[in-house]
Amino acid sequence: MSLFIVGVDATAVNIALPSIRNDLGASVAQLQWTVDAYTLTLASLLLLAGSTADRLGRARIFKVGLSLFSLGSLLCSIAPNVQLLIAARVLQAIGGSMLNPVAMGIVRNTFTDPRERAQAIGIWGGTIGVSMALGPVLGGLLVQAVDWRAIFWINVPVGIAAYLLTTRFVPESKAARARRVDAVGQVLVILLLATLTYAIIEAPAHGWTSSGSIALFGFALVLLIALVRWELRRREPLIDMRFFRSAPFSGATGIAVAAFAGLGGFLFLNTLYLQEARDLSPLTAGLWTLPMAAMTVIGGPLAGRLLARAGARPCLLIGGVAMTLGALLLTSVDGTTSLAHLFAAYVLFGIGFGFVNPPITNTAVSGMPADQAGVAAAVASTSRQFGSTLGVAVVGAIAVPSAALASDGAIAAAGHTGWWLVTGCGLLVLLLGIATTSRWANGTAARAALAFDRTAAGT
Repeated sequence: MSLFIVGVDATAVNIALPSIRNDLGASVAQLQWTVDAYTLTLASLLLLAGSTADRLGRARIFKVGLSLFSLGSLLCSIAPNVQLLIAARVLQAIGGSMLNPVAMGIVRNTFTDPRERAQAIGIWGGTIGVSMALGPVLGGLLVQAVDWRAIFWINVPVGIAAYLLTTRFVPESKAARARRVDAVGQVLVILLLATLTYAIIEAPAHGWTSSGSIALFGFALVLLIALVRWELRRREPLIDMRFFRSAPFSGATGIAVAAFAGLGGFLFLNTLYLQEARDLSPLTAGLWTLPMAAMTVIGGPLAGRLLARAGARPCLLIGGVAMTLGALLLTSVDGTTSLAHLFAAYVLFGIGFGFVNPPITNTAVSGMPADQAGVAAAVASTSRQFGSTLGVAVVGAIAVPSAALASDGAIAAAGHTGWWLVTGCGLLVLLLGIATTSRWANGTAARAALAFDRTAAGT
């Protein structure tokens, strides 16, 4: 239930962007921040939340997250201007960061049989995928029937119900040995992601080659190098770099970034296209994307079963091909593109995303020590959220400049570049899926697992 509302909230806001722009007078950059303030905060804090839950108790942190998420949702619903809306979205995301990795840690420690765990993870991943895909439909219904603020109202009673159910049914669990807080690493992660996102969103206004933009991108690179060097020297790092010795784990991280960048860019661009270029109502725009949501609903559980029987490779190949073809069909859309054409694109993209999501999480936690399940899952979740943030930032900055909102034709034409970017994300998923499920890649995973076992044994 909690994972569903977090996923719905992450994407339902997209369908409300034109209404928010009209009501609060927001610019394109402010619309990007309305989406990215949430996903960026999630990406920045998921690692800390996962390790904190392993140390202090997963059920306890889960309930704190539900409380903050519900409070943030309430504040979003009453925000009088876009600046306070963005601030409330940050509070929402602080709570949301305590939900996904903690839930995954609970799954990892509850299901010890690999086959059962794969099936459970398939359901878990499918729930996230379904919620994110259904967000535009539910958001469109609420925006048209009530107001854009209604998409935040519904989170409050659902959050309260989830809190009560967690208290009643979820047992407390902790890691056998508490890990130390890596404050420096956490600050570096926040600064890195915030700097990179700010640089991408603001670059069109100042120029991509301006001194300010170059300085921001350069600072982000310095922060990345500093983060890696710091984490390699820590006995108990925020991000255990040994995870990345496993090619499947590293590949899953890259696939998560690419897949969710594609989804984030798709939802942001498609919302503006349908409502601005096609002049559709929020509800109609949401219903037009229903084929994508339906295919994600079907594809997620199917991918979970296929994952349990045949491993990650078939799922990633199917997902990568379908995402690429679906986005490719959208690279030529205009204000008169037929519904059949859009339907085919949405179906393919939904199938692709549905098949990609479950193997990401399974690869992230399989072979990792149970005591670090929360951290391993948080790395995968961080990659998802950063990918979504990156997709919105890049597509918004490159394909939807403020001038494009001046006319319907400009939105459709500007979107072509964005759809090619989304197509590239699907192709990257396919290539990484092939490379990281090879015999060589599986060998690196075995060696990484052996290194963890030797460390645990003190050898």
